Amino acid sequence: MDLRLERIYEPARDDDGFRILVDRLWPRGVSKERAHLDMWPKDVAPSPGLRHWWSHDAARFDEFRERYLAELEAPDPHRAAALAQLREAIAEHDVVTLLFGAHDPDVNHAVVLREFLVGDT
Repeated sequence: MDLRLERIYEPARDDDGFRILVDRLWPRGVSKERAHLDMWPKDVAPSPGLRHWWSHDAARFDEFRERYLAELEAPDPHRAAALAQLREAIAEHDVVTLLFGAHDPDVNHAVVLREFLVGDT
């Protein structure tokens, strides 16, 4: 499995494979044409409450990671359906790129989501 992370603001590349936006909100300034999305499962993103609490504060990343993992594992039918759809897409494609809008490529929810999906948690 080749599961990549990329900022959605970077130009799409031919080797991106299946492109999935994992943000709950549409990224500012990106047109749907430029995004070249194959899927947008909004419910895999952190809840609005968690996102607001964290506010992309790097000092809170460890606690955010724990809280987000707890959300991903909690019983929620919408999130479970979105995760199943995401896992199915990953299983069906050789290369999948998870797209996110955060500025920091190392401190964002997509990093945690990728860890969760590949079992590194």
